Amino acid sequence: MPKFAPEGYPFIFGLAGVAVITAAFSLYGAVIPLLLTLFMLYFFRDPERLIPDAENAFASPADGRVIVIRDVFESEYLRADMKEVSIFMSPLDVHVNRAPCDGKVKRVQHNRGSFTAAYKDEASVKNENIEMVLETRNGDVLVRQVAGFLARRAVCRKKEGDLLRMGERYGIIKFSSRLDVYLPKNTAISVALGDKVRAGETIIGRI
Repeated sequence: MPKFAPEGYPFIFGLAGVAVITAAFSLYGAVIPLLLTLFMLYFFRDPERLIPDAENAFASPADGRVIVIRDVFESEYLRADMKEVSIFMSPLDVHVNRAPCDGKVKRVQHNRGSFTAAYKDEASVKNENIEMVLETRNGDVLVRQVAGFLARRAVCRKKEGDLLRMGERYGIIKFSSRLDVYLPKNTAISVALGDKVRAGETIIGRI
């Protein structure tokens, strides 16, 4: 039985209802809402993943393509030198986000902003986003869900004090978007720019 993110149900059932009502008057008129319903089913799919049993490793928090790998000083929350990995999600990727490692939620912060293209560098700081800090055995880790030009809303299902396991679902970004993850400085990154990654399955770095 296919699994879907619950955030997609209003879109799926709403468009399906429009398709049914429209079909009562015109079968041709129902084609567009039917196609949109099928797209929503595809977009909000939430497949199971094989979570690796890897100690001191970090799994990708999102499906998509690696667009940034760099050393940075994260000055807002961690105030430390970190390794940043950013992943761009196209409308065809699974948009459910997963925890990169085991940890306790230390902070969740929703920041309002603009909606520029998510693949641009300035999107990380200018766009609407949700930042979550995880307290882990290897130090604090920051994950940032960034809304894009089409994505108008990010959803974080967790709150301060919650415990997460590596690969556990914690949120979703609706439509094309970006996710930034800040890992400890001593992380050996195991992906390259342009690599395709899968949330919860692809190991992106190890301590």
